[in-house]
Amino acid sequence: MDSIGVAVIGGGMAGRAHAAAYRMASTVYGGDLPPIRLVAIADLDAELAADVARRYGYSRSESDWRTIAEAPDVDAVSVVVSNALHREIVEALLSAGKHVLCEKPLADTLENAQAMLAAANRSPHVAAVGFTFRRAPAIAAIAEYVAKGGIGRPFHASARYWCDYAVSSAAPMSWRFSGPIGSGALADLGSHLIDALEQALGDITAVRGAFCSTVITERRLPQGRVRGHEFAELSDKTARVENEDFAHFTALFGSQTSGVFSVSRVATGLPNTLAFEIFGEEGAVAFDFTRPGEFWITSSTPADPDARWQRVIVGPRHPYVDRGLPMDAAGVHYGQNDLFAWQARAFLEQISGRSTLPPVPDFRTGLHNMHVIDAIAHSAHRAGSEVSVVGI
Repeated sequence: MDSIGVAVIGGGMAGRAHAAAYRMASTVYGGDLPPIRLVAIADLDAELAADVARRYGYSRSESDWRTIAEAPDVDAVSVVVSNALHREIVEALLSAGKHVLCEKPLADTLENAQAMLAAANRSPHVAAVGFTFRRAPAIAAIAEYVAKGGIGRPFHASARYWCDYAVSSAAPMSWRFSGPIGSGALADLGSHLIDALEQALGDITAVRGAFCSTVITERRLPQGRVRGHEFAELSDKTARVENEDFAHFTALFGSQTSGVFSVSRVATGLPNTLAFEIFGEEGAVAFDFTRPGEFWITSSTPADPDARWQRVIVGPRHPYVDRGLPMDAAGVHYGQNDLFAWQARAFLEQISGRSTLPPVPDFRTGLHNMHVIDAIAHSAHRAGSEVSVVGI
Protein backbone atom coordinates (compact mmCIF):
# COMPACT_ATOMS: atom_id res chain seq x y z
CA MET A 1 0.00 0.00 0.00
CA ASP A 2 1.24 3.48 -0.84
CA SER A 3 -0.35 4.87 2.34
CA ILE A 4 -2.99 3.99 4.92
CA GLY A 5 -5.75 6.46 5.75
CA VAL A 6 -7.10 5.97 9.27
CA ALA A 7 -10.20 7.16 11.08
CA VAL A 8 -11.70 6.70 14.54
CA ILE A 9 -15.42 6.42 15.20
CA GLY A 10 -15.97 7.60 18.76
CA GLY A 11 -14.37 10.63 20.37
CA GLY A 12 -14.64 9.63 24.01
CA MET A 13 -11.94 8.48 26.41
CA ALA A 14 -10.96 5.28 24.56
CA GLY A 15 -11.52 6.93 21.18
CA ARG A 16 -8.92 9.54 22.05
CA ALA A 17 -6.52 6.75 22.98
CA HIS A 18 -6.99 5.21 19.52
CA ALA A 19 -6.61 8.60 17.83
CA ALA A 20 -3.33 9.27 19.64
CA ALA A 21 -2.14 5.71 18.96
CA TYR A 22 -2.34 6.07 15.18
CA ARG A 23 -0.39 9.28 15.46
CA MET A 24 2.37 7.45 17.36
CA ALA A 25 2.35 4.16 15.46
CA SER A 26 4.78 5.12 12.71
CA THR A 27 7.32 6.39 15.27
CA VAL A 28 7.89 2.98 16.91
CA TYR A 29 9.57 -0.24 15.72
CA GLY A 30 11.28 1.27 12.70
CA GLY A 31 10.15 3.09 9.58
CA ASP A 32 8.87 0.21 7.47
CA LEU A 33 5.19 1.18 7.48
CA PRO A 34 3.56 2.98 4.58
CA PRO A 35 2.81 6.63 5.40
CA ILE A 36 -0.12 6.94 7.79
CA ARG A 37 -2.73 9.58 6.93
CA LEU A 38 -4.76 10.81 9.91
CA VAL A 39 -8.04 11.38 8.09
CA ALA A 40 -11.08 11.77 10.35
CA ILE A 41 -12.69 11.53 13.78
CA ALA A 42 -16.43 10.84 13.93
CA ASP A 43 -18.77 11.32 16.87
CA LEU A 44 -22.43 12.23 17.32
CA ASP A 45 -21.16 15.11 19.43
CA ALA A 46 -19.88 17.31 16.60
CA GLU A 47 -18.07 19.63 19.00
CA LEU A 48 -16.25 16.69 20.60
CA ALA A 49 -15.31 15.22 17.21
CA ALA A 50 -13.88 18.54 16.07
CA ASP A 51 -11.89 18.95 19.28
CA VAL A 52 -10.36 15.44 19.06
CA ALA A 53 -9.52 15.90 15.38
CA ARG A 54 -7.79 19.21 16.12
CA ARG A 55 -5.88 17.93 19.14
CA TYR A 56 -4.51 14.84 17.43
CA GLY A 57 -3.91 16.24 13.96
CA TYR A 58 -6.71 14.63 11.93
CA SER A 59 -7.76 16.32 8.73
CA ARG A 60 -11.47 16.58 9.49
CA SER A 61 -14.29 15.64 11.85
CA GLU A 62 -17.68 14.09 11.15
CA SER A 63 -20.90 13.77 13.13
CA ASP A 64 -22.13 10.65 11.30
CA TRP A 65 -20.12 7.42 11.17
CA ARG A 66 -21.63 6.61 7.76
CA THR A 67 -19.49 9.31 6.17
CA ILE A 68 -16.44 7.32 7.35
CA ALA A 69 -17.77 4.15 5.71
CA GLU A 70 -18.32 6.04 2.46
CA ALA A 71 -15.03 7.97 2.49
CA PRO A 72 -12.66 6.86 -0.29
CA ASP A 73 -9.62 8.23 1.58
CA VAL A 74 -10.19 6.01 4.64
CA ASP A 75 -8.67 2.53 4.63
CA ALA A 76 -8.74 1.52 8.30
CA VAL A 77 -11.12 2.42 11.12
CA SER A 78 -11.18 2.01 14.89
CA VAL A 79 -14.70 1.53 16.26
CA VAL A 80 -14.84 2.90 19.80
CA VAL A 81 -18.50 3.42 20.64
CA SER A 82 -21.11 1.78 22.87
CA ASN A 83 -21.22 -1.99 22.51
CA ALA A 84 -24.75 -2.06 21.11
CA LEU A 85 -23.58 -0.07 18.06
CA HIS A 86 -20.65 -2.32 17.15
CA ARG A 87 -22.45 -4.72 14.82
CA GLU A 88 -24.14 -2.17 12.56
CA ILE A 89 -21.02 -0.05 12.19
CA VAL A 90 -18.54 -2.91 11.76
CA GLU A 91 -20.67 -4.72 9.17
CA ALA A 92 -21.05 -1.50 7.17
CA LEU A 93 -17.32 -0.78 7.31
CA LEU A 94 -16.34 -4.28 6.21
CA SER A 95 -18.90 -4.15 3.41
CA ALA A 96 -17.39 -0.84 2.32
CA GLY A 97 -13.93 -2.41 2.10
CA LYS A 98 -12.41 -1.00 5.29
CA HIS A 99 -10.05 -2.72 7.72
CA VAL A 100 -11.58 -2.65 11.21
CA LEU A 101 -10.23 -2.55 14.76
CA CYS A 102 -13.21 -2.91 17.11
CA GLU A 103 -12.89 -2.21 20.81
CA LYS A 104 -13.65 -5.04 23.21
CA PRO A 105 -16.06 -6.59 24.01
CA LEU A 106 -16.82 -7.53 20.43
CA ALA A 107 -20.55 -6.77 20.74
CA ASP A 108 -23.40 -6.43 23.20
CA THR A 109 -24.86 -9.91 22.56
CA LEU A 110 -23.61 -13.29 21.37
CA GLU A 111 -25.96 -13.11 18.39
CA ASN A 112 -24.46 -9.83 17.24
CA ALA A 113 -20.93 -11.06 17.83
CA GLN A 114 -21.59 -14.18 15.76
CA ALA A 115 -22.97 -12.04 12.94
CA MET A 116 -19.86 -9.84 13.08
CA LEU A 117 -17.59 -12.88 12.83
CA ALA A 118 -19.58 -14.07 9.83
CA ALA A 119 -19.14 -10.66 8.20
CA ALA A 120 -15.41 -10.76 8.92
CA ASN A 121 -15.15 -14.23 7.39
CA ARG A 122 -16.74 -12.90 4.19
CA SER A 123 -14.30 -9.98 4.00
CA PRO A 124 -10.70 -10.09 2.77
CA HIS A 125 -9.85 -7.21 5.11
CA VAL A 126 -8.37 -7.28 8.60
CA ALA A 127 -11.03 -7.50 11.33
CA ALA A 128 -9.45 -7.22 14.78
CA VAL A 129 -10.62 -6.70 18.35
CA GLY A 130 -8.79 -4.54 20.86
CA PHE A 131 -7.48 -6.37 23.91
CA THR A 132 -4.81 -3.80 24.74
CA PHE A 133 -3.45 -5.49 27.86
CA ARG A 134 -1.93 -8.16 25.59
CA ARG A 135 0.62 -5.46 24.71
CA ALA A 136 1.71 -4.87 28.32
CA PRO A 137 5.37 -5.94 28.32
CA ALA A 138 5.14 -7.46 31.80
CA ILE A 139 2.02 -9.49 30.97
CA ALA A 140 3.54 -10.71 27.70
CA ALA A 141 6.79 -11.59 29.50
CA ILE A 142 4.88 -13.55 32.15
CA ALA A 143 3.04 -15.51 29.45
CA GLU A 144 6.39 -16.41 27.86
CA TYR A 145 7.89 -17.32 31.25
CA VAL A 146 5.01 -19.65 32.13
CA ALA A 147 5.02 -21.22 28.64
CA LYS A 148 8.73 -22.00 28.97
CA GLY A 149 8.18 -23.79 32.28
CA GLY A 150 9.37 -21.04 34.59
CA ILE A 151 6.91 -22.03 37.32
CA GLY A 152 6.61 -25.69 36.37
CA ARG A 153 3.08 -27.03 36.09
CA PRO A 154 0.61 -24.19 36.83
CA PHE A 155 -1.72 -25.02 39.72
CA HIS A 156 -4.01 -22.08 40.21
CA ALA A 157 -4.32 -18.32 39.78
CA SER A 158 -5.91 -15.33 41.44
CA ALA A 159 -6.93 -12.38 39.25
CA ARG A 160 -8.80 -9.14 39.74
CA TYR A 161 -9.65 -5.96 37.88
CA TRP A 162 -11.02 -3.39 40.28
CA CYS A 163 -12.09 0.14 39.33
CA ASP A 164 -14.18 2.82 41.03
CA TYR A 165 -15.71 4.78 38.14
CA ALA A 166 -19.25 3.74 39.17
CA VAL A 167 -18.85 3.91 42.94
CA SER A 168 -20.70 7.23 43.24
CA SER A 169 -24.48 7.26 42.94
CA ALA A 170 -24.02 10.70 41.33
CA ALA A 171 -22.46 9.07 38.26
CA PRO A 172 -25.14 9.50 35.61
CA MET A 173 -27.02 6.74 33.84
CA SER A 174 -25.37 5.75 30.55
CA TRP A 175 -25.19 2.84 28.14
CA ARG A 176 -22.67 1.13 30.45
CA PHE A 177 -25.43 0.43 32.97
CA SER A 178 -27.94 -1.03 30.49
CA GLY A 179 -28.16 -4.60 29.30
CA PRO A 180 -28.35 -8.09 30.79
CA ILE A 181 -26.16 -9.56 33.51
CA GLY A 182 -22.72 -9.98 31.97
CA SER A 183 -22.78 -6.68 30.10
CA GLY A 184 -21.63 -4.57 33.05
CA ALA A 185 -18.35 -4.97 34.92
CA LEU A 186 -17.81 -8.37 33.30
CA ALA A 187 -17.92 -7.01 29.74
CA ASP A 188 -16.09 -3.79 30.54
CA LEU A 189 -13.33 -5.11 32.83
CA GLY A 190 -13.66 -8.89 32.90
CA SER A 191 -13.11 -9.13 29.14
CA HIS A 192 -9.59 -7.71 29.60
CA LEU A 193 -8.81 -9.85 32.65
CA ILE A 194 -10.01 -13.08 31.00
CA ASP A 195 -7.93 -12.43 27.88
CA ALA A 196 -4.82 -11.54 29.88
CA LEU A 197 -4.89 -14.76 31.95
CA GLU A 198 -5.63 -16.88 28.90
CA GLN A 199 -2.35 -15.71 27.38
CA ALA A 200 -0.48 -17.60 30.11
CA LEU A 201 -2.84 -20.47 30.92
CA GLY A 202 -4.72 -21.27 27.70
CA ASP A 203 -8.41 -20.97 26.92
CA ILE A 204 -11.01 -21.09 29.67
CA THR A 205 -13.18 -24.18 29.15
CA ALA A 206 -15.69 -23.86 32.01
CA VAL A 207 -16.70 -21.58 34.87
CA ARG A 208 -18.35 -22.20 38.20
CA GLY A 209 -19.29 -20.40 41.40
CA ALA A 210 -20.25 -17.17 39.62
CA PHE A 211 -21.91 -14.40 41.61
CA CYS A 212 -22.99 -11.02 40.22
CA SER A 213 -24.39 -8.10 42.16
CA THR A 214 -25.72 -4.61 41.52
CA VAL A 215 -25.24 -2.34 44.52
CA ILE A 216 -26.43 0.95 43.00
CA THR A 217 -29.76 -0.05 41.51
CA GLU A 218 -30.92 3.31 40.13
CA ARG A 219 -29.14 6.24 38.56
CA ARG A 220 -30.36 9.65 37.52
CA LEU A 221 -30.51 10.45 33.82
CA PRO A 222 -28.16 13.18 32.57
CA GLN A 223 -29.40 16.44 31.13
CA GLY A 224 -27.27 15.93 28.04
CA ARG A 225 -24.76 13.45 26.64
CA VAL A 226 -22.29 11.64 28.89
CA ARG A 227 -18.67 11.42 27.80
CA GLY A 228 -16.86 8.33 29.09
CA HIS A 229 -16.80 8.19 32.88
CA GLU A 230 -17.37 11.92 33.26
CA PHE A 231 -20.01 13.34 35.56
CA ALA A 232 -22.78 15.44 34.06
CA GLU A 233 -25.63 17.67 35.10
CA LEU A 234 -28.42 15.35 36.25
CA SER A 235 -32.16 15.48 35.60
CA ASP A 236 -34.88 14.52 38.07
CA LYS A 237 -35.62 11.31 36.16
CA THR A 238 -34.08 7.99 37.14
CA ALA A 239 -33.53 4.67 35.38
CA ARG A 240 -32.87 1.19 36.68
CA VAL A 241 -29.33 -0.17 36.49
CA GLU A 242 -29.73 -3.48 34.67
CA ASN A 243 -26.31 -5.12 34.82
CA GLU A 244 -23.69 -6.01 37.43
CA ASP A 245 -21.48 -3.67 39.44
CA PHE A 246 -19.19 -6.52 40.48
CA ALA A 247 -18.75 -10.23 39.86
CA HIS A 248 -16.73 -13.16 41.17
CA PHE A 249 -16.21 -16.57 39.54
CA THR A 250 -13.87 -19.51 39.23
CA ALA A 251 -12.50 -20.37 35.78
CA LEU A 252 -11.23 -23.75 34.62
CA PHE A 253 -8.55 -23.67 31.94
CA GLY A 254 -7.74 -26.30 29.33
CA SER A 255 -4.37 -26.68 31.05
CA GLN A 256 -6.23 -28.13 34.07
CA THR A 257 -5.43 -24.96 36.00
CA SER A 258 -8.12 -23.06 37.87
CA GLY A 259 -8.36 -19.36 38.63
CA VAL A 260 -10.42 -17.22 41.00
CA PHE A 261 -11.49 -13.96 39.33
CA SER A 262 -12.99 -10.77 40.70
CA VAL A 263 -14.10 -7.68 38.74
CA SER A 264 -15.65 -4.49 40.08
CA ARG A 265 -16.56 -1.00 38.92
CA VAL A 266 -17.38 0.04 42.50
CA ALA A 267 -14.03 -0.69 44.21
CA THR A 268 -13.72 2.50 46.23
CA GLY A 269 -10.31 4.16 45.95
CA LEU A 270 -9.01 1.98 43.09
CA PRO A 271 -9.32 3.86 39.79
CA ASN A 272 -7.67 1.25 37.54
CA THR A 273 -6.20 -1.88 39.15
CA LEU A 274 -5.59 -5.05 37.13
CA ALA A 275 -3.52 -7.59 39.05
CA PHE A 276 -2.94 -11.34 39.22
CA GLU A 277 -0.78 -14.13 40.61
CA ILE A 278 -0.15 -17.54 39.03
CA PHE A 279 1.13 -20.35 41.27
CA GLY A 280 2.89 -23.45 39.99
CA GLU A 281 4.70 -26.56 41.14
CA GLU A 282 8.13 -24.93 40.89
CA GLY A 283 7.42 -21.23 41.36
CA ALA A 284 5.00 -18.36 40.92
CA VAL A 285 4.60 -15.04 39.14
CA ALA A 286 2.75 -11.85 40.09
CA PHE A 287 1.80 -8.57 38.40
CA ASP A 288 -0.02 -5.38 39.37
CA PHE A 289 -0.75 -2.73 36.73
CA THR A 290 -0.43 0.04 39.29
CA ARG A 291 3.30 -0.76 38.94
CA PRO A 292 3.40 -1.64 35.23
CA GLY A 293 7.18 -1.51 34.84
CA GLU A 294 7.81 -4.58 36.96
CA PHE A 295 6.64 -8.08 37.79
CA TRP A 296 7.63 -10.63 40.42
CA ILE A 297 8.84 -14.21 40.26
CA THR A 298 9.78 -16.84 42.80
CA SER A 299 11.13 -20.36 42.62
CA SER A 300 10.35 -21.14 46.24
CA THR A 301 9.63 -24.87 46.66
CA PRO A 302 10.14 -27.43 49.45
CA ALA A 303 13.40 -28.35 47.70
CA ASP A 304 14.53 -24.70 47.77
CA PRO A 305 12.91 -23.21 50.87
CA ASP A 306 15.19 -20.18 51.03
CA ALA A 307 14.12 -18.75 47.67
CA ARG A 308 12.31 -15.41 47.85
CA TRP A 309 10.23 -13.23 45.58
CA GLN A 310 12.39 -11.32 43.10
CA ARG A 311 11.36 -8.10 41.38
CA VAL A 312 11.99 -8.07 37.62
CA ILE A 313 12.32 -4.59 36.10
CA VAL A 314 10.81 -4.44 32.62
CA GLY A 315 13.34 -3.44 29.96
CA PRO A 316 14.41 -3.95 26.35
CA ARG A 317 14.75 -7.73 26.78
CA HIS A 318 11.01 -7.95 27.38
CA PRO A 319 8.30 -7.77 24.68
CA TYR A 320 7.43 -4.43 23.06
CA VAL A 321 9.99 -2.24 24.88
CA ASP A 322 12.89 -2.36 22.40
CA ARG A 323 12.18 0.42 19.85
CA GLY A 324 8.67 0.73 21.28
CA LEU A 325 9.53 3.77 23.41
CA PRO A 326 11.48 6.92 22.60
CA MET A 327 13.74 6.06 25.54
CA ASP A 328 13.73 2.26 25.40
CA ALA A 329 15.98 1.60 28.38
CA ALA A 330 15.57 -0.51 31.50
CA GLY A 331 13.79 1.37 34.24
CA VAL A 332 12.08 3.80 31.82
CA HIS A 333 8.52 2.73 32.23
CA TYR A 334 5.49 2.63 29.98
CA GLY A 335 1.83 3.44 30.51
CA GLN A 336 -1.54 2.30 29.25
CA ASN A 337 -1.50 4.79 26.38
CA ASP A 338 1.64 3.10 25.03
CA LEU A 339 -0.30 -0.17 24.82
CA PHE A 340 -2.73 1.48 22.41
CA ALA A 341 0.16 2.70 20.26
CA TRP A 342 1.70 -0.77 20.08
CA GLN A 343 -1.69 -2.26 19.26
CA ALA A 344 -2.24 0.29 16.48
CA ARG A 345 1.21 -0.47 15.09
CA ALA A 346 0.45 -4.21 14.98
CA PHE A 347 -2.91 -3.53 13.28
CA LEU A 348 -1.31 -1.33 10.64
CA GLU A 349 1.42 -3.91 10.06
CA GLN A 350 -1.26 -6.54 9.42
CA ILE A 351 -2.92 -4.26 6.89
CA SER A 352 0.33 -3.55 5.08
CA GLY A 353 1.50 -7.17 5.14
CA ARG A 354 4.73 -6.26 6.97
CA SER A 355 4.03 -7.86 10.35
CA THR A 356 6.83 -7.95 12.90
CA LEU A 357 4.66 -7.80 16.03
CA PRO A 358 2.16 -10.43 17.21
CA PRO A 359 -1.12 -9.77 15.39
CA VAL A 360 -4.10 -8.09 16.98
CA PRO A 361 -6.66 -10.75 18.03
CA ASP A 362 -9.31 -11.52 15.43
CA PHE A 363 -13.10 -11.63 15.77
CA ARG A 364 -12.98 -15.35 16.55
CA THR A 365 -11.01 -14.50 19.68
CA GLY A 366 -13.50 -11.76 20.49
CA LEU A 367 -16.41 -14.20 20.18
CA HIS A 368 -14.65 -16.72 22.43
CA ASN A 369 -14.24 -13.98 25.04
CA MET A 370 -17.96 -13.30 24.89
CA HIS A 371 -18.74 -17.01 25.24
CA VAL A 372 -16.73 -17.01 28.49
CA ILE A 373 -18.68 -13.99 29.79
CA ASP A 374 -21.95 -15.65 28.75
CA ALA A 375 -21.00 -18.80 30.67
CA ILE A 376 -20.26 -16.67 33.77
CA ALA A 377 -23.68 -15.01 33.50
CA HIS A 378 -25.38 -18.40 33.17
CA SER A 379 -23.48 -19.74 36.19
CA ALA A 380 -24.64 -16.73 38.21
CA HIS A 381 -28.25 -17.33 37.15
CA ARG A 382 -27.91 -20.99 38.20
CA ALA A 383 -26.66 -20.36 41.74
CA GLY A 384 -23.02 -20.83 40.75
CA SER A 385 -23.33 -24.18 38.98
CA GLU A 386 -20.63 -25.20 36.52
CA VAL A 387 -21.18 -24.05 32.91
CA SER A 388 -19.04 -25.11 29.98
CA VAL A 389 -17.73 -22.49 27.58
CA VAL A 390 -19.14 -23.08 24.12
CA GLY A 391 -16.48 -23.88 21.52
CA ILE A 392 -16.34 -21.97 18.26
